[in-house]
Amino acid sequence: MLAALNAPETERLLDVRDGVDRGAVLRHMGTVRYRRYTTIRCPSPAFDRAIEALDQAREKHERAARVAQWDWRVACSLILFGVLALLIFGGPFVLLLAVLAAAVTMVTLSWRGSSAWTDLRQCLIAAGLGAGWLVQRVEVGACAARWGEDLQEEGTKPVVADLVRHLLGDDPDSLFIPDDYEWGLRAPRAPGYIVENVARRQLEGKLSHLEDGTIAVCGPRGAGKTTLLEQCVEKAGFGVIVQAPATYAPHDFLLSLSVQLCEKYMRSQGYEPTSFARLSPARRLLRRVRLRAKRLSRWSSFAVPAAVLVVLGMSAPVHSLYEQYAPSVADAVRTFTNAIRDDMTTIWQGHTVIASLTVTIAGIVWWRSRHAAWLPRILGRLWMRGIRPIGLLLACASAATVLLDEQIRQQVRHLHNTQAEALYKTIAYVGMLLVVWWALRLARDSEVELPLGRWHISLDSIFRPPAALAGICLLLLLIDNPQTRSLLADPDNPLRLAGVIAGVLMSKAGDWHPQEEEPELVTRCQNHLYRLQTIQQATHGLTTGGTAQIMSLGTNHSASVSTVPPNYPELVAEFRDLLRRIAIEKTEAGKTVVIAIDEVDRLGADSDALAFLREIKAILGVPLVHYLISVAEDVGAAFVRRGLPHRDATDSSLDDIIHVQPSTLSDSRTILAKRSQTLKDPHILLAHALSGGILRDLLRYGLQLRETQEKAQSYELTDISRHLILEELAETFAGFRTLLSKQQWTRDNSSILASFRTLSSYLRDPCPCVEADVLRTLDHFAFYGDGPQPDSVNADDSSHRPPDDSDLNNDARQLIDEASAYAYFSLTLLDIFSTEGLERRTQLAAEHGQDGDPERLADARQELGISAYSARSLIDNIRKAWSLPLGPTPSSHIPASAAECSRHESRPASGR
Repeated sequence: MLAALNAPETERLLDVRDGVDRGAVLRHMGTVRYRRYTTIRCPSPAFDRAIEALDQAREKHERAARVAQWDWRVACSLILFGVLALLIFGGPFVLLLAVLAAAVTMVTLSWRGSSAWTDLRQCLIAAGLGAGWLVQRVEVGACAARWGEDLQEEGTKPVVADLVRHLLGDDPDSLFIPDDYEWGLRAPRAPGYIVENVARRQLEGKLSHLEDGTIAVCGPRGAGKTTLLEQCVEKAGFGVIVQAPATYAPHDFLLSLSVQLCEKYMRSQGYEPTSFARLSPARRLLRRVRLRAKRLSRWSSFAVPAAVLVVLGMSAPVHSLYEQYAPSVADAVRTFTNAIRDDMTTIWQGHTVIASLTVTIAGIVWWRSRHAAWLPRILGRLWMRGIRPIGLLLACASAATVLLDEQIRQQVRHLHNTQAEALYKTIAYVGMLLVVWWALRLARDSEVELPLGRWHISLDSIFRPPAALAGICLLLLLIDNPQTRSLLADPDNPLRLAGVIAGVLMSKAGDWHPQEEEPELVTRCQNHLYRLQTIQQATHGLTTGGTAQIMSLGTNHSASVSTVPPNYPELVAEFRDLLRRIAIEKTEAGKTVVIAIDEVDRLGADSDALAFLREIKAILGVPLVHYLISVAEDVGAAFVRRGLPHRDATDSSLDDIIHVQPSTLSDSRTILAKRSQTLKDPHILLAHALSGGILRDLLRYGLQLRETQEKAQSYELTDISRHLILEELAETFAGFRTLLSKQQWTRDNSSILASFRTLSSYLRDPCPCVEADVLRTLDHFAFYGDGPQPDSVNADDSSHRPPDDSDLNNDARQLIDEASAYAYFSLTLLDIFSTEGLERRTQLAAEHGQDGDPERLADARQELGISAYSARSLIDNIRKAWSLPLGPTPSSHIPASAAECSRHESRPASGR
């Protein structure tokens, strides 16, 4: 029970509403109804069968105990104590004899029909049945433990969760109980939270069917076009994404794209692009020298001492080896050299015609193979495949000579005959230390990290000191022990160690390979970067004069040559040629090439975007290259109606188009559920309605729900939604007021600006004492333009009177209508989300058809961006489906109870 209450999903719901705490849950779960319901949810046939078998075993044991004339407990205890006494004091042999004697006695008594045998037999049967009953009790305990685990997971835990939700009353999912900040909402562009959608599947399908071409990605701002392009570039074999400039200059844009293309290709090939530093040549040289000196000093601090120690230790065996084999090696080299000299002399004198022809042909073949790569490749393969086994063979052979050394074998036999016990003890100690050292090395080399709070401790830092200590102890044991010391003192051991070291070094040398030649495309990219990012200048000077320095006249001639930066046509030609070569190379490797141009829709009007497409049209259409361009919806609309009736840049620049539509309610549920565990369906519905399905706004509202909860100091969606909607409405009204300030106003109609200012200030930070009045004024403003107002409105109260638009121009009237429509939409959200019973009212609204679908709220928010009048008509249909009034009734969304105003303590809240 307590474990079910401590579950995170259940514990976070306790003490949120009145009457929902641990005590209340425990009282309900203690009743017969809930206990029976919990056990019914988790049947256990195995436990029931075990209980039944236990009852049967107990009945059999009790029946056998009643039949026995003797007390079976006393009889079996005496037999057991006797067996133990014989085993302890007499041993197994005496016990065996006693058992045989008892068996003979029992057979004799049974043959004679003695009652003692019958009574003893009944006692043994009762004891056996008692042992079976005990075993069955253990089985019942095991089944009970397994059933308890199942009851916890399948019975108690879900029943407690359902009970807590039942005690919470209506709309338990509307409670917003924030947890720690979730990274999915704090980092909108985090790669681990990308959700598959229709637009991405369509774009991937078009990329797989088209060999090359230009595809436009259009949609409203914030719908996820940039994320879609980034995912396609990341998934492609080779891709570059570049941002379109706000004030476009095609030459600068193409220059930036060319630089990114070259740098991306060089990095993909493993070459770092050249960095053009702004430091003087002297400072660059000093910095390079300083870095080289630092690396050399660190390398020398290890290399020089190590070399000195190795040379000192190997000098004697190497010197003896040299004295032993140097004469024979010198004779062999001298013989081989004389033979080669004699052959060359013979060929030079013309005595061997066949050898002369062979040498001549070999020289011609060698010259013609100067551009072929087969010879270096063969030599490299022979080196890499041959040097490693030779080195390992040399190391193993050097180590194996220990087993063939007769002197060491005699020393081992002598130790075995004279000090066998000490020798075996030494071997045991050495083996144990060797195993410990090897295990510690394996643990040290593992990359496992142990979490310790905020820190992660690697096993390397833990096991490195013990591994070093175990190695030192092993070395000291081998040196100080008399038995191993005599074996290590063999005069051939230094030579064997030299052979092992030489073999290991030879095997390591197999990993070396010459640096590959820089590919041609990398060289072209490097040269292109130099051309684009530097100005190369050369100066040549010449001084002439006579032989006599005093009497001669001197002249100095100098010439300066500076490269001309590439113009736009030349830059286009170089870019297309370079991109074509890269695409051919990547396509042969089975990869696709994608160039993504983002943020074209931020250029301004659609005419500016179309002009930009016309200018960069020259770089489009490269074979085997896919271009992805994000454009605004109006540019996409121009492509869709191509040829009706005029042609524009989209007809010839774009091959296809993908529309990134706002998210549906199902998509919003998937997106927010993946990014947050605390946002439930009512919160997702609110965020989806406020954002209109725009992905960027959807994530912003998901994060803003937590901020609003902290401001409202309430877990109820009714309070959180009211604060959030009014805050958004205040910011929107402030924007409308800024736009209205640019219009011409008179004394008669300037009260509109004052009304906007009052509503914006009170909606942003509403005071409890005037909240009801503000909401009432807002209610009337939302129905502004719908005909005469009800008679209940006080005409003398200026705060309730709609704005006077009798003397307004068309632009100002349009802005007021748009503000009124947005207020109408906001009040609709207030009526829906700020009233209790959201789940029940959602089901009732769904019965009215499509207008009652919660998706229509997001449709209305999108329609506000098109027309205030069509949006108002759609909102009317939504209000009908939700059974909301179509006229001013401010009491519907005014809080039921208003608290005392903390700012004006002497003034009670309105409406009280």
